[in-house]
Amino acid sequence: MTWYRDPLPTNCVADWVCPASTGAGYPEFTDTRDAEYGYHNLAVFYEACSFDCLYCQNWHFRERSSGERPRGAEELANAVNDRTRCICFFGGDPSCQIGHALASARKALDPNKGRILRICWETNGSVSRGFLKQMTDVSLQSGGCIKFDLKAWDLPLHRALCGVSNRPTLANFEYVAGLIDRRPDPPLLIAATCLVPGYVDADQVGKIARFIAQHDPSIPYALLAFHPAHEMDDLRPTSRQQAQHCLEAAKAAGLTRVRIGNVHLLW
Repeated sequence: MTWYRDPLPTNCVADWVCPASTGAGYPEFTDTRDAEYGYHNLAVFYEACSFDCLYCQNWHFRERSSGERPRGAEELANAVNDRTRCICFFGGDPSCQIGHALASARKALDPNKGRILRICWETNGSVSRGFLKQMTDVSLQSGGCIKFDLKAWDLPLHRALCGVSNRPTLANFEYVAGLIDRRPDPPLLIAATCLVPGYVDADQVGKIARFIAQHDPSIPYALLAFHPAHEMDDLRPTSRQQAQHCLEAAKAAGLTRVRIGNVHLLW
């Protein structure tokens, strides 16, 4: 695993509803009503994943023979300084190293009680329920969020694109959705879907959006532009037309907070 300091505000899936960019959660989880300029997110990248997505944007880690020495939770926690406002665990996926991630988060939070330090997760949602509960508790208390990648709705399509079932992810999403009333602001739960041309279209997005809306129509949902990569590097990026159709489908399903992300990749 590696980490780096990402200046705030940053290009995050949740940036449009996050305290670091919008002042959401003021004054408990941020001390400004604007973006947290001058601070950073400690971005923690785990080089492992429980999915095998054909369009993985970070596929390079699979081909590296790591010469990195093991890094314990204490070392990662010590990377937090007085300019760190949030820690985001992503990858790959943090579920594969969740024990390390949770230990790091707790070791970082313990000596920083009384100051702003949010714990966030970007995940495919396949982690076991016991660990998911711990992740949720840490994020609820610190003002962080859990960002679920909902990659496709139909099971055969999800298996074809990602190599595994999406049923554990949907069940875990449903669990976290049941807790969002405990802290409405900033939002605990955010969903995102990559709009893969020819595969993840308005029909898929509409089905995902209906699933989200039946739990709470205000759950933020980001539609992300696809960029050719890994085994699907022969596709074109998402078109503006496809993105617009998907946006309309999500809104028609009843969601009230939807946006198109990575617009610079659209053609």
